[in-house]
Amino acid sequence: MLKKLTLLFVVFFLSGITLFAQTREELQKRKQEIERELEDLTRQYAETQKSKKSSLKQLAIIKKKINARQDLVNDINKEVRQLDETIYLNERDIYRLKKELDTLKLKYAKSIVFAYKNRSSYEYLNFLFSAGSFNDAIKRMAYLKSYRQNRETQANAIVKSENLLKDKINVLSINKKERLSTLQVQNKQLLVLQDDKKEQDQVVQEIKGREKELNAQIKEREKQRQKVVLAVNAVIRREIEEAKRRDEAKRLKAIEDQKKALAAGKNIDPSSKTNGAANKPPKKVNSDPSIAGVSSAPKDRTYSPLESTPEGIEMSLNFENNRGKLPWPVSNGIITIDFGITKMEGTKLDQKSDGIEIAVPIGTNVRCVADGEVVSATEMAGEMVVIVKHGKYFTGYKNLSTVNVQRNQEVKAGSVLGKSGTSIDGEGAIVFMIMNDKAVFQNPKPWLKSR
Repeated sequence: MLKKLTLLFVVFFLSGITLFAQTREELQKRKQEIERELEDLTRQYAETQKSKKSSLKQLAIIKKKINARQDLVNDINKEVRQLDETIYLNERDIYRLKKELDTLKLKYAKSIVFAYKNRSSYEYLNFLFSAGSFNDAIKRMAYLKSYRQNRETQANAIVKSENLLKDKINVLSINKKERLSTLQVQNKQLLVLQDDKKEQDQVVQEIKGREKELNAQIKEREKQRQKVVLAVNAVIRREIEEAKRRDEAKRLKAIEDQKKALAAGKNIDPSSKTNGAANKPPKKVNSDPSIAGVSSAPKDRTYSPLESTPEGIEMSLNFENNRGKLPWPVSNGIITIDFGITKMEGTKLDQKSDGIEIAVPIGTNVRCVADGEVVSATEMAGEMVVIVKHGKYFTGYKNLSTVNVQRNQEVKAGSVLGKSGTSIDGEGAIVFMIMNDKAVFQNPKPWLKSR
């Protein structure tokens, strides 16, 4: 029974350590990611400080720095709580082990005293010969043998318990040192967080002094954005119309081929399924490979003119299946303007974005995020913009200084589309956008893989 209890205790102890180690490992990995992000933000913020004037980009970066550092502090808090819980469990186990060890020692001492009192050969023989029968004598011999073995087992259990207790005390000591070290890191990060908030307040005050100037800049950016939206919508409408024309041309050609076949005397029924399909385009893309050419297409998928070919539906499905796994259009850089409406903290300023603005050094390579076809590579509202079609989805790359591709060119994921240029405030950045066939802009962040 004692062996079973000791074994169970060791199993639970080791499993607890494993679970704790896994959680700590996850926290450590996340902390490293946040620390890398903070390094990038600090470097980018230093670049913006070269300008004598505080900018909205500068405010956006320091705000992201504060949020990232707050996340880091929260993770450190979780780590401290885990360590507190582990220390508590270890202290409780040490208390239990000490009690069990005291009990084992007490029992062992009693058995030693009993053995000492009955140590003479006379007592041993007297115990045996006082048996009522031969079988009883055999049982008494087995009892004495098991009694000696039990004492040996008790001694081994005491040694194992003492070793386990020492290990627990060592682990507890390590945990307390880790907790102290983690608290020191936390205090340091809290001090830096306070400095960041003070710096943010200073930037906000400077921006308030330039609010009229920056408001005019935002209005100019908004006019530019609306012009780009109109141009992008026109490109998407053009692609849909061209797809419809191609489908109509195929349908008319099929009718013409049937008429020619009938005129040539071939036995083809004009009301056949083929003729019916030619006169009426399907409203849904079937998953039958003989119809759609793509076996993985869902049966209930809504038809889009841009998916009327096997290549079109394949690109759409590949794009959808890679949601959350698409590569970033640039190898480095940080998001300074998020998708949608961003309000500038501490000011009355806000701005709208149809994608995410990523701050990068001027001249950075901008790469395609998925296989597709370039449908536009031209200037829109004074900005160089590349639009790539991926079935019924489109990706846009705005604010390029140079373009390496042209319309109707097929590109692969990772193909260089051009180089980044300067935004309206004169700093290096690109805007990455995702649209569907309804010309609805989507938040790109959920589509991109985490860094």
